[in-house]
Amino acid sequence: MTITVLTLVLILTAYLAGSISSAVLVCRMRGLPDPRTEGSGNPGATNVLRIGGASSAAMVLFFDMLKGALPAYLAFRIGVDPVSLGLIAIAACVGHIFPIFFKFKGGKGVATAFGAMAPIGHDLALSLIGTWIVMVLISRYSSLAAIITALLAPAYTWYLDDRFIIPVSMLSALIVIRHKDNISRLLKGEESKVSRKKKDKI
Repeated sequence: MTITVLTLVLILTAYLAGSISSAVLVCRMRGLPDPRTEGSGNPGATNVLRIGGASSAAMVLFFDMLKGALPAYLAFRIGVDPVSLGLIAIAACVGHIFPIFFKFKGGKGVATAFGAMAPIGHDLALSLIGTWIVMVLISRYSSLAAIITALLAPAYTWYLDDRFIIPVSMLSALIVIRHKDNISRLLKGEESKVSRKKKDKI
Protein backbone atom coordinates (compact mmCIF):
# COMPACT_ATOMS: atom_id res chain seq x y z
CA MET A 1 0.00 0.00 0.00
CA THR A 2 1.27 3.48 -0.90
CA ILE A 3 -0.26 6.57 0.70
CA THR A 4 -0.61 9.06 -2.15
CA VAL A 5 -1.38 12.78 -2.01
CA LEU A 6 -4.86 11.96 -3.29
CA THR A 7 -5.40 9.51 -0.44
CA LEU A 8 -4.26 12.09 2.11
CA VAL A 9 -6.65 14.66 0.60
CA LEU A 10 -9.49 12.14 0.77
CA ILE A 11 -8.63 11.31 4.40
CA LEU A 12 -8.71 15.00 5.35
CA THR A 13 -11.93 15.57 3.42
CA ALA A 14 -13.55 12.56 5.10
CA TYR A 15 -12.52 13.84 8.53
CA LEU A 16 -14.00 17.29 7.84
CA ALA A 17 -17.22 15.75 6.52
CA GLY A 18 -17.44 13.55 9.59
CA SER A 19 -16.93 16.58 11.82
CA ILE A 20 -20.30 18.01 10.79
CA SER A 21 -22.45 17.00 13.76
CA SER A 22 -25.87 16.07 12.41
CA ALA A 23 -27.30 15.63 15.91
CA VAL A 24 -26.29 19.10 17.07
CA LEU A 25 -27.48 20.80 13.87
CA VAL A 26 -30.82 18.95 13.74
CA CYS A 27 -31.49 19.75 17.39
CA ARG A 28 -30.67 23.42 16.84
CA MET A 29 -32.88 23.53 13.76
CA ARG A 30 -35.80 21.96 15.66
CA GLY A 31 -35.35 23.92 18.87
CA LEU A 32 -34.36 20.88 20.90
CA PRO A 33 -31.83 20.68 23.75
CA ASP A 34 -28.17 20.18 22.89
CA PRO A 35 -27.67 16.37 22.69
CA ARG A 36 -24.20 16.79 24.17
CA THR A 37 -25.68 17.98 27.46
CA GLU A 38 -29.07 16.25 27.44
CA GLY A 39 -30.02 12.59 27.84
CA SER A 40 -26.99 10.33 27.55
CA GLY A 41 -24.82 13.23 26.38
CA ASN A 42 -24.02 11.40 23.15
CA PRO A 43 -24.71 13.43 19.97
CA GLY A 44 -26.12 10.55 17.97
CA ALA A 45 -29.43 9.30 16.63
CA THR A 46 -30.31 7.19 19.68
CA ASN A 47 -29.96 10.11 22.08
CA VAL A 48 -31.87 12.41 19.73
CA LEU A 49 -34.64 9.79 19.72
CA ARG A 50 -34.82 10.16 23.50
CA ILE A 51 -34.96 13.94 23.53
CA GLY A 52 -36.59 14.80 20.21
CA GLY A 53 -38.60 11.87 18.90
CA ALA A 54 -38.45 9.57 15.90
CA SER A 55 -38.48 12.12 13.06
CA SER A 56 -35.52 14.06 14.45
CA ALA A 57 -33.64 10.83 15.11
CA ALA A 58 -34.30 9.64 11.55
CA MET A 59 -32.83 12.86 10.15
CA VAL A 60 -29.71 12.46 12.28
CA LEU A 61 -29.34 8.81 11.30
CA PHE A 62 -29.63 9.62 7.60
CA PHE A 63 -27.07 12.42 7.61
CA ASP A 64 -24.66 10.53 9.89
CA MET A 65 -24.71 7.60 7.47
CA LEU A 66 -24.40 9.92 4.47
CA LYS A 67 -21.21 11.57 5.73
CA GLY A 68 -19.63 8.12 6.00
CA ALA A 69 -21.03 6.83 2.72
CA LEU A 70 -20.01 9.73 0.47
CA PRO A 71 -16.24 9.72 1.18
CA ALA A 72 -16.13 5.91 1.05
CA TYR A 73 -18.08 5.78 -2.22
CA LEU A 74 -15.89 8.48 -3.78
CA ALA A 75 -12.74 6.61 -2.77
CA PHE A 76 -14.22 3.35 -4.07
CA ARG A 77 -15.06 4.93 -7.44
CA ILE A 78 -11.57 6.40 -7.74
CA GLY A 79 -10.16 2.93 -7.12
CA VAL A 80 -8.06 3.36 -3.99
CA ASP A 81 -6.70 0.18 -2.40
CA PRO A 82 -8.68 -1.52 0.39
CA VAL A 83 -6.44 -0.39 3.25
CA SER A 84 -6.55 3.24 2.08
CA LEU A 85 -10.31 2.90 1.70
CA GLY A 86 -10.44 1.75 5.32
CA LEU A 87 -8.36 4.72 6.47
CA ILE A 88 -10.65 7.13 4.61
CA ALA A 89 -13.73 5.54 6.15
CA ILE A 90 -12.14 5.64 9.61
CA ALA A 91 -11.27 9.32 9.08
CA ALA A 92 -14.97 10.08 8.59
CA CYS A 93 -15.75 8.20 11.81
CA VAL A 94 -12.97 9.97 13.70
CA GLY A 95 -14.43 13.25 12.50
CA HIS A 96 -17.78 12.21 13.95
CA ILE A 97 -16.19 11.12 17.22
CA PHE A 98 -13.86 14.13 17.53
CA PRO A 99 -15.47 16.88 15.40
CA ILE A 100 -13.22 19.87 14.87
CA PHE A 101 -16.27 22.12 14.38
CA PHE A 102 -17.87 21.13 17.70
CA LYS A 103 -15.04 21.27 20.23
CA PHE A 104 -14.05 17.66 19.52
CA LYS A 105 -17.09 16.29 21.40
CA GLY A 106 -18.87 13.79 19.17
CA GLY A 107 -20.74 10.52 19.10
CA LYS A 108 -19.90 6.83 18.88
CA GLY A 109 -19.52 6.77 15.09
CA VAL A 110 -21.85 3.80 14.53
CA ALA A 111 -24.11 5.28 11.85
CA THR A 112 -21.14 6.89 10.09
CA ALA A 113 -19.25 3.58 10.10
CA PHE A 114 -22.22 1.62 8.78
CA GLY A 115 -22.74 4.33 6.16
CA ALA A 116 -19.11 3.91 5.09
CA MET A 117 -19.70 0.16 4.68
CA ALA A 118 -22.92 0.62 2.68
CA PRO A 119 -21.30 1.47 -0.71
CA ILE A 120 -19.78 -2.03 -0.78
CA GLY A 121 -23.21 -3.28 -1.82
CA HIS A 122 -26.90 -3.19 -1.02
CA ASP A 123 -26.74 -6.76 0.30
CA LEU A 124 -24.25 -5.74 2.98
CA ALA A 125 -26.18 -2.56 3.79
CA LEU A 126 -29.43 -4.49 4.23
CA SER A 127 -27.67 -7.14 6.33
CA LEU A 128 -26.25 -4.50 8.66
CA ILE A 129 -29.51 -2.60 9.00
CA GLY A 130 -31.51 -5.80 9.45
CA THR A 131 -29.15 -7.14 12.13
CA TRP A 132 -29.21 -3.87 14.05
CA ILE A 133 -33.01 -3.63 13.95
CA VAL A 134 -33.51 -7.27 15.02
CA MET A 135 -31.06 -6.92 17.89
CA VAL A 136 -32.68 -3.70 19.11
CA LEU A 137 -36.11 -5.30 19.01
CA ILE A 138 -34.84 -8.35 20.91
CA SER A 139 -32.62 -6.65 23.49
CA ARG A 140 -33.83 -3.02 23.54
CA TYR A 141 -30.17 -2.01 23.80
CA SER A 142 -28.90 0.18 20.96
CA SER A 143 -25.30 -0.29 22.09
CA LEU A 144 -25.56 -4.09 22.14
CA ALA A 145 -27.16 -4.05 18.69
CA ALA A 146 -24.31 -1.89 17.36
CA ILE A 147 -21.64 -4.13 18.89
CA ILE A 148 -23.13 -7.36 17.56
CA THR A 149 -23.70 -5.83 14.11
CA ALA A 150 -20.09 -4.61 14.05
CA LEU A 151 -18.81 -8.06 15.00
CA LEU A 152 -20.87 -9.70 12.27
CA ALA A 153 -19.97 -7.13 9.58
CA PRO A 154 -16.62 -8.76 8.59
CA ALA A 155 -18.36 -12.14 8.27
CA TYR A 156 -21.06 -10.63 6.06
CA THR A 157 -18.36 -8.94 3.97
CA TRP A 158 -16.36 -12.16 3.61
CA TYR A 159 -19.47 -13.89 2.28
CA LEU A 160 -20.69 -11.06 0.02
CA ASP A 161 -17.48 -9.40 -1.23
CA ASP A 162 -14.24 -10.47 0.42
CA ARG A 163 -12.21 -7.70 -1.25
CA PHE A 164 -13.29 -5.35 1.53
CA ILE A 165 -12.71 -7.46 4.63
CA ILE A 166 -9.78 -5.26 5.75
CA PRO A 167 -11.58 -1.86 5.72
CA VAL A 168 -14.75 -3.35 7.23
CA SER A 169 -12.74 -5.05 9.97
CA MET A 170 -11.02 -1.74 10.71
CA LEU A 171 -14.37 0.01 11.08
CA SER A 172 -15.81 -2.83 13.17
CA ALA A 173 -12.87 -2.69 15.56
CA LEU A 174 -13.34 1.07 15.94
CA ILE A 175 -17.03 0.63 16.80
CA VAL A 176 -16.31 -2.02 19.43
CA ILE A 177 -13.52 0.07 20.99
CA ARG A 178 -15.82 3.10 21.15
CA HIS A 179 -18.35 1.01 23.06
CA LYS A 180 -16.01 -0.17 25.83
CA ASP A 181 -17.91 1.84 28.45
CA ASN A 182 -21.22 0.49 27.14
CA ILE A 183 -19.87 -3.05 27.36
CA SER A 184 -18.93 -2.44 30.99
CA ARG A 185 -22.44 -1.09 31.76
CA LEU A 186 -24.07 -4.01 29.91
CA LEU A 187 -22.11 -6.49 32.01
CA LYS A 188 -23.19 -4.67 35.17
CA GLY A 189 -26.81 -4.38 34.04
CA GLU A 190 -26.62 -0.59 34.12
CA GLU A 191 -27.00 0.22 30.40
CA SER A 192 -29.99 2.34 29.34
CA LYS A 193 -32.49 0.77 26.97
CA VAL A 194 -33.81 2.42 23.82
CA SER A 195 -36.74 4.72 24.46
CA ARG A 196 -38.40 7.53 22.60
CA LYS A 197 -39.63 10.92 23.72
CA LYS A 198 -43.16 10.73 25.04
CA LYS A 199 -45.66 13.23 23.73
CA ASP A 200 -46.77 15.83 26.23
CA LYS A 201 -50.23 15.35 27.62
CA ILE A 202 -52.72 18.06 26.74
